[in-house]
Amino acid sequence: MLAGPDLEVDHVVRWRCLDLQVVIKREFDITVSEVTVGRLLRRLGFAHVSARPRHPTQEAGAIATFNKNVAVAVRDALKDKSLAPETPVEIWYQDEARVGQKNGLTYQWAAKGERPRQPKDQRYDSACIFGTICPARGTGAALVMPYANTKAMNGHLAEIATNVAPGAHAVVLIDGAGWHTSKMIAAPANITLLKLPAYCPELNAQENIWQFMPQNWLSNRNFADYAAIREACCNAWNNLIADPQRNTSIGNRDWASISRNL
Repeated sequence: MLAGPDLEVDHVVRWRCLDLQVVIKREFDITVSEVTVGRLLRRLGFAHVSARPRHPTQEAGAIATFNKNVAVAVRDALKDKSLAPETPVEIWYQDEARVGQKNGLTYQWAAKGERPRQPKDQRYDSACIFGTICPARGTGAALVMPYANTKAMNGHLAEIATNVAPGAHAVVLIDGAGWHTSKMIAAPANITLLKLPAYCPELNAQENIWQFMPQNWLSNRNFADYAAIREACCNAWNNLIADPQRNTSIGNRDWASISRNL
């Protein structure tokens, strides 16, 4: 199970109970039902879940290395800031998501044998949510903009700065998008930007927020125009921020409450 199927031998790219029936028969000459295979898998601690995407060019071990050395990375990023030793340090995760008229459809419960229908627009108006969360405090900050560019990023950093706890300093984790690393970026005095390893979205807790928001508030909908998209995005973000415990649960990382003396 853990190794996965061999396409040339098993002729599938992921295991189903039906496929495992064949493997069990081939390897052990035992015939079992699909229901029995499912029961055995659950007894062994397996669950039927969707795969987490991994970029094909992600460097091997990059995530493990970052998690192991994150305290050092934060300390190095702050070494030129001349912060007082007692200054609290907050970890924020930043990213953008596009929401548009050409919207997605999400899974939903339905009667067996039925496939529910949902509206699917073919127009192309869209907006970009600049979002960031601080799981340790269960809070966040966002702007809904028509485009993703350096000007929008600077506006978002200014918005984050107003939401950092008084007297604290925020380390904002970003990816390598051009509008994140541009020389025109002007980070406020209470913010330090820390770039994540290339092609490692798994390290960015904001990615989990981008999964949660469409599934609960933004998918399966039609939007008349940009103004409607913007309003829906704002409402979805406000719903998220209104529940700090959920924010923390979705975005929590073991080192999210990193302290100044690490």
